[in-house]
Amino acid sequence: MALKSLVLVTLLVAAAAIAVPMAQAQLGGLLGPLLGLLRIQGVLYCTPNGNIGVSGTSTPVFPNALVQLQCGGNVVSTTTTNLSGTFSILLDPISFVTSTLVSGCKLVVNTPLASCNASLPSIGGLESTLQQVGSSLLGLLNVANLIPTGFLFNAKLN
Repeated sequence: MALKSLVLVTLLVAAAAIAVPMAQAQLGGLLGPLLGLLRIQGVLYCTPNGNIGVSGTSTPVFPNALVQLQCGGNVVSTTTTNLSGTFSILLDPISFVTSTLVSGCKLVVNTPLASCNASLPSIGGLESTLQQVGSSLLGLLNVANLIPTGFLFNAKLN
């Protein structure tokens, strides 16, 4: 009897392990965002537009720059670039929907460009819209990955 119970439990666990990915696929990934995170990440460069320079040349990064996620004109999250110019923002998908982030939010850098290079403007800042570049698994969590579409200089920021 104990052997039959063990076999039954093993079959139920195996069925559940198969059913969850199938259910996620059948729901069009709806289950994934509810059991995951939204990650916005990128590298900010110390250039007039915050993007990498011409290939083959060294492009300095923009460390210690404040990066804000703004949705509808409101700041919803902030982070600071590290010494490598890298930033990352993690969001809860219960509070944010990926399509809304892509269509209604932007990254804003109000830190003056002159703080990383004195020959760059001391007023204005950078901003970029977002794009989704897929998703990845982090343990049991599905992580939707978003990146800046490309920073542009806006003289009216600050």
